[in-house]
Amino acid sequence: MRIIAPRTLRSFWESGHADSEGALRAWLAEAQVASWGSMADIKVHYPGASIIDSERVVFNIRGNNYRLFGKVWFPGRMVFIKFIGTHAAYDRLDVTQL
Repeated sequence: MRIIAPRTLRSFWESGHADSEGALRAWLAEAQVASWGSMADIKVHYPGASIIDSERVVFNIRGNNYRLFGKVWFPGRMVFIKFIGTHAAYDRLDVTQL
């Protein structure tokens, strides 16, 4: 998959969340070589992921300490990173508006 805005991840771990770097790098490496065709494909590899709707998914990062929210465009094989943050920050979001 092509990851749109991977710098968002780097900015996050460089801005006070250094403990997320290893997990985010691992997610990025796995996602870049993935060829997901549906949300079901994502759930096979990430059973803890939360499917919001047919194009939005939330990944648990580093033992669910962090949440990565992405919008997936399956025909174009792209994942747009819309949010990365703590679980508490994610809980304050309305993901239907992202």
